[in-house]
Amino acid sequence: MKTDIHPTYFDDAKVTCACGNVFTVGSTKEKIEVEICSNCHPFYTGAEKIIDTAGRVEKFKARQAAKKPVVKKAKKETAKIEADETK
Repeated sequence: MKTDIHPTYFDDAKVTCACGNVFTVGSTKEKIEVEICSNCHPFYTGAEKIIDTAGRVEKFKARQAAKKPVVKKAKKETAKIEADETK
């Protein structure tokens, strides 16, 4: 490796989140500030945040509720029906 070309590596760089959570990681920066972390991210906390513009979510949920469930027939019944139709 060449000398004097690599940045300084900090083994205990502090990461500070907007929610107040502080943890340490290895990084080339000594202090890192982030807006969201695993302590406050909806995926990890289970809190679902849906940003709805123009009622798209409600429209989608209404379409899904109005949709009729699809009932699949067994292969034997389908083959039997198709055989009867060809006669």
